[in-house]
Amino acid sequence: MIQLRYLTFLCALSASSALAETLVVSSPDKRITLSLSNTESGLRYQVERDGNVIIAESSLGFAIDGDRLGDGEMKLLTHSYKTIKDQYEMVVGAHKTLVDHYEYLVAEFASTSEQPKFLNIQVRAYDHGVALRYELPIKNPFEEFSIQYEMTGFFFPQDYQCFGLNLGRFANGHEGEFDPVKASVIRQHNLFDHPFVCKTGKGDTTFALAESNLRNYPGSWYSGLGDGRLGVSSVLTPRFDSRPDGLDVVAVKGKLTENFTTPWRIILIGDRAGDLINYPLVHLLGEPTKIADTSWIKPGKVSWDWWNDNKVALRDSTVKPGMNTATYKAYIDFAAALNLEYILIDAGWHEGSSLSSKPGSDVLKPIAEMDMPEILRYAKEHNVGVWVWLQWKQLDWQMEEALKTYQQWGIKGIKVDFMERSDQEMVEYYHKLLSTAAKYHIMVDLHGSMAANGMNRTYPNLLTQEGVMGGEFNKWSTRITARHNVTLPYTRMLLGPMDYTPGGFRHTTPAEMPNVRRYYLPYVQTTRGQALAMYVIYDSPLQMLADSPITYSKSDSPTDSIWPLPQSEWQDGLEFLRDVPSTWDETRFLQGDIGEYIVLARRKGNLWYIGAMTNESPRQVKIKLDFLNKGTYSAEIWQDGQSISSVVKTQKTVKQNQTLKLSLAASGGAAVVLRAVQP
Repeated sequence: MIQLRYLTFLCALSASSALAETLVVSSPDKRITLSLSNTESGLRYQVERDGNVIIAESSLGFAIDGDRLGDGEMKLLTHSYKTIKDQYEMVVGAHKTLVDHYEYLVAEFASTSEQPKFLNIQVRAYDHGVALRYELPIKNPFEEFSIQYEMTGFFFPQDYQCFGLNLGRFANGHEGEFDPVKASVIRQHNLFDHPFVCKTGKGDTTFALAESNLRNYPGSWYSGLGDGRLGVSSVLTPRFDSRPDGLDVVAVKGKLTENFTTPWRIILIGDRAGDLINYPLVHLLGEPTKIADTSWIKPGKVSWDWWNDNKVALRDSTVKPGMNTATYKAYIDFAAALNLEYILIDAGWHEGSSLSSKPGSDVLKPIAEMDMPEILRYAKEHNVGVWVWLQWKQLDWQMEEALKTYQQWGIKGIKVDFMERSDQEMVEYYHKLLSTAAKYHIMVDLHGSMAANGMNRTYPNLLTQEGVMGGEFNKWSTRITARHNVTLPYTRMLLGPMDYTPGGFRHTTPAEMPNVRRYYLPYVQTTRGQALAMYVIYDSPLQMLADSPITYSKSDSPTDSIWPLPQSEWQDGLEFLRDVPSTWDETRFLQGDIGEYIVLARRKGNLWYIGAMTNESPRQVKIKLDFLNKGTYSAEIWQDGQSISSVVKTQKTVKQNQTLKLSLAASGGAAVVLRAVQP
């Protein structure tokens, strides 16, 4: 059993001192403690690790119907502790099994007003971090309520070096760079997205702020404190129906028909930045799924049309590639040749298809050029599933009928796009969409959406989602740099699967990129080795092959790029993309640092895969193989070749007590497959 402490001590609050009641909960390994204090100034908490303060004493509570609940004197009514140790099987993802082990505290408070309001605080302490959330119990003296803002703070004891995506506005697609930023220059007008990652300066200790389990509540952001102190505070996205002049802003409208809980506020903590990758706490804190039968949820790789602008070689030279039946039969031929599970038909396939909420659409009526029954018949004949793209509002107008019909057609999944909001109403749309899709056994890929927040545990049919500045930006910018690529695993990927859409096989240098970037058959400014490594490093149970079937062949001539092709005509490394899994049994961070490089190992069955990526600096990495079992392994290695568009494949035998040396070119990478050799 855990040792419980109930302390009273004098703590400094602003310029005064007050008697504080403090409850302490520790992680199972005792390295992390969260102290929850009830002071005259209000509810406060503090987080320590190995005796070092990570989050200094910070505020708690929220403004409900104009009352700052948690700010000012509160009365502690009851509290209780318990230990939870469970095991969770992921349906799809970066792990097969997760141990859900934490110490739990719930404390019940009441305001001291004449008609008190009640507030519970729930805390979980894991070996990998802590999480807390608020609960409004049903015994409160109101039925309807509104929340204007949270007072949840994350105050820093020193000027941390942080990494954040400062988007600066509420309505957006959650895409951009996680730039380095010192805590001392974070301002109140900033809006940093999840996760917000900081190094403490105590060794390599790193923490990340995130959220999980959003329901009947908006997404949140991080802004500066406004009073000169170091740290950030939670900022809630206003409701979509809030006044446009910014006055009388409401974030949440609710009814207290049962206990109302807010999302988890999470602080992931690790000895190294990469250790945060090993344990998907955001996913684990999502609401457990109620979908009993998940056998229809199938991860896989998908051939995608939009990124390469529908450029594919057709057997009939009189037909121009585009949104037509012949084009998608060609994508199916390519997918079948590589044993890809799916193709994706992007925007424009149905009547009235639009990137905006344009009336007059019909998501059940394909355009004349798209013979959907024939496309679906051909795909089924070749053992390839079909996904289709939809604008969110156009789908919403016909959702129930559309998803029921898609199931009857045999469509496996939908890519839903351009929500670009995280207010309470939009969060409820996500729940409506994902639950209705699950009802009809339809998988989902969210684009133009907020980043992952544990919803894929509640709805495992949500295979992946955007909320990341990914490969599509190569079409119109030079922002997808190698440094950006090796920052994402330590930042955005901590939240869950990300649809970066890798697979670009036309390579150029950063210096040349401004001269060659284009919307059709685009270039990437990283090497072929890095292109392969992304399939190991980037977590996405639905993983794109974004480039054209033409690009994946050695010949650019349309007449010589008609699939299926013999493997001798495949581009270097394409066989790796064919074989690499999109979901895993085990994940281990090996080495690297934010924005510099990363080496990650993932296991599928008896096979281990290693992905390595570097920024614009070439480097040699020596990888300890002590994660392997005893015995001899065959290592297939793909490393950067003489040109930016080539890889060299070699093979060697290795053992657990050895190291593996990889050479990474500038903006480069490498991929390795390790197979046990039978004695």
